[in-house]
Amino acid sequence: MTDAFDPPPGEAVHLRPGLRRIVASNPSAMTYRGTNTYLLGDRDIAVIDPGPDDPHHLKAILAAIAPDQRITHIIVSHTHLDHTPLARPLQAHCDAQIYGFGGASAGRSEIMQHLSASGLVGGGEGVDKGFSPDVTLADGTLIEAQGWRLETLHTPGHIGNHICLAWGDDCFTADHVMGWASSLVSPPDGDLSDFMASCRRLAQRKWRSFFPGHGDVIADPAARLDWLIKHRNAREAAILAALRANPAPALTLAKVIYTEIPDHLLPAATRNVLAHLIDLMQREKVAPLGELHSEAEFKLL
Repeated sequence: MTDAFDPPPGEAVHLRPGLRRIVASNPSAMTYRGTNTYLLGDRDIAVIDPGPDDPHHLKAILAAIAPDQRITHIIVSHTHLDHTPLARPLQAHCDAQIYGFGGASAGRSEIMQHLSASGLVGGGEGVDKGFSPDVTLADGTLIEAQGWRLETLHTPGHIGNHICLAWGDDCFTADHVMGWASSLVSPPDGDLSDFMASCRRLAQRKWRSFFPGHGDVIADPAARLDWLIKHRNAREAAILAALRANPAPALTLAKVIYTEIPDHLLPAATRNVLAHLIDLMQREKVAPLGELHSEAEFKLL
């Protein structure tokens, strides 16, 4: 965690020519200092991740728009409640359309569709289930206006509809890659197999900087991606090692592995472990004892 990152909420901070960041006043254990809203452009402005439904944050965004500027695009990286709800209230103040990959279940992997439909794995915490974009983006879609161009990169894992946005050799990585913590992957919205594939995809390109959805600018994207992949591989190794003793459910494994976290973060850690177990199950390294569900015990194969 980068404790030095502590910007005043609501203040538009210049990061690059044509790029500003406003941090929403919604700090928490899952959002760090708050959600980063980015304003891209000098005249035509793209608002990337408008943020939570907070009238003070809406006021801050509108106050940052100069008389010679206009909001032309509202872009949502994914449908968690700290990113999407302000999109429609913001749209009421401008003529911009709302762009996104789709609704809450868009991009969800086949196994997660099955788990969600069967009710075997609960989830959906913090998801804006009513969100629907005006313009549906696909992988590779270009979004552009005067002075800027963005390339849509579908990066499922944190949630199926998650996108990153390439801006030249910089990238807005939302909640897929953050500088202060690893991303939560919570089934059935999150899928670790997809998450790792998205990490490897991003690692194939040479980036200058990442602009995350929470926390400070990531100045060494390659190193951060390398850390993130190794971190997940280490968690996998710890899970497999723990299962060598006895079959166990995700909660028991989380208590053994996440010894450094406070109690109130244990549920999130348990969801991360469950994501690993489902990934390992698909790779035929573990199997549930009986039907797959959130509390199922898993054994090594």
